[in-house]
Amino acid sequence: MANELDGFNFEQRHGKARVRVARVWRNKSDHIHSMVEWGVSISLLSDCVNSYVRDDNSDIVATDTMKNTVYVKAKECSEQLSAENFAILLARHFTSFYKQVTTAIVKIVEKPWERVHINGQPHEHGFKLGSEKHTAEVTVQKSGVLKLTSGIEGLSVLKTTKSGFEGFIRDQYTALPETRERMLATEVTALWRYSYESASSIPKNPLYFTERYLDVKNSLANTFFGPPKEGVYSASVQRTLFLMAKAVLNRFPDISSIQLKMPNIHFLPVNISSKENTIVKFNDDVFLPTDEPHGSIEASLSRFWSKM
Repeated sequence: MANELDGFNFEQRHGKARVRVARVWRNKSDHIHSMVEWGVSISLLSDCVNSYVRDDNSDIVATDTMKNTVYVKAKECSEQLSAENFAILLARHFTSFYKQVTTAIVKIVEKPWERVHINGQPHEHGFKLGSEKHTAEVTVQKSGVLKLTSGIEGLSVLKTTKSGFEGFIRDQYTALPETRERMLATEVTALWRYSYESASSIPKNPLYFTERYLDVKNSLANTFFGPPKEGVYSASVQRTLFLMAKAVLNRFPDISSIQLKMPNIHFLPVNISSKENTIVKFNDDVFLPTDEPHGSIEASLSRFWSKM
């Protein structure tokens, strides 16, 4: 929140970061348990300038209070809900309950607990830890204006063929050979913004955004891999990134923009040779995995009316 103080522009916010909370829901009718584990970070823009300039803390919402609020609001959620809905619930509480708070920003990172299947059957109360993480961030103003973003962190994908890289700029510093046959691996970070602009316009289904997250993740992966039998050729990470982003916007009309980061994680063909001869002949079957240095590729795609 910006103010003018003593001839200077002054901006401030405060909050509580990395509040860890787990919530379990037990369905008494079928004995099925559901659970989530969230890391919650809260940032409040509020009228508490006096705490900075006059030793007056009377307008501060204590960060310990924010932490306790997370646990109380989780307890009040009698039905399972998405990370996005919980973030909206928290942000609306802070902007409506405290007159000093003008804007609340809530970010949640969901730990990827997945239900266990035993002999093909879903376990009633057993879970295992997965890989990629579901993220959500909401900004809610006191007026009710809302900005909602969801995302994926750590979606690791790899294919052993149907990838190449050729026709790039060559100069005196270029050593990379051109190829139409290589492994392609990356760890996708995705952020997408929804078109909803107020809490009243959010879908009523409390798990809508969880389902949308899974749908977006599947769309990204399916575009990366292509059909199960023949796959799809990738001329570059850039081309694949664009097709993945375009697939999401084409399929989901309530997503207004998407940003993708896709580092090119290299699998280098092994070559063991001496000045005299090749000691072992490898035919693109043994590789050296490397994660640094790596190519860094990122881009965003948005509809013309998007505010991203």
